[in-house]
Amino acid sequence: MTGTKYIKLLGLISGVAVLDILVLSPGFLGVEIGGGAFATASGVTLLCASALALFYGSYVLLFKPPVILPVKQIQTRADFVEALTRYRRVKALEDDITLALEQVDRMNKKTGTLLNVLHQRFDATELTYKKFASVIQEVEKLFYLNMRSILNRLHVFDESEFESGRRQRTTPFSQELIQEKTNLHNEFLFFMKSSLGTNEEILLKLDKLLLEISRLDSFEPGDFENMPCMQEINALINQTKYYKQ
Repeated sequence: MTGTKYIKLLGLISGVAVLDILVLSPGFLGVEIGGGAFATASGVTLLCASALALFYGSYVLLFKPPVILPVKQIQTRADFVEALTRYRRVKALEDDITLALEQVDRMNKKTGTLLNVLHQRFDATELTYKKFASVIQEVEKLFYLNMRSILNRLHVFDESEFESGRRQRTTPFSQELIQEKTNLHNEFLFFMKSSLGTNEEILLKLDKLLLEISRLDSFEPGDFENMPCMQEINALINQTKYYKQ
């Protein structure tokens, strides 16, 4: 059980316990089982409802499969984190998934910091602010498009097939077929590391942009396109302009 589910389960148990105490305790509402027909019925109903709430809540938190969003419907940062976390216990991908989750967190912090710095240096109505903000939005979009592409590959990843291919020593299949399967698995791993490397490059460019903005003592409209980091970012955006998942 994950930490979040554990906290939710404790919250459910605590909430039910507090409600029962408030209703049944003589010092509060004082509904007494055995004190009268209505009071007894109310008390028994409350206890039954509490038991059902605990049973159903525990089932939902512990056993009910989570709703899995199709990759194309993943939009928010929380959606990406949840989707990636499902693959965190896959041994062959553990390090890559951990890095991907770290990158999502870093992207969120960097964009927040950049926008905060822009607010301090420029008015939100200024053209300069809008230009910088637009570029940051494009870079963030590129980052998450790349992350969505990773999730598309993970969606069709078969851990058991992957592990069986790595463990096979004797097999009735030809060496050519075994090699082809190995090449396919290696291609998948290469794609993962390549995509994560691209995202790391994106994060680095945002660091450079933040540094260049912080160094500005004055700023002329024409300086925007001439900033070295902006040229790098524009080149990156143009290279992936026709990017398709």
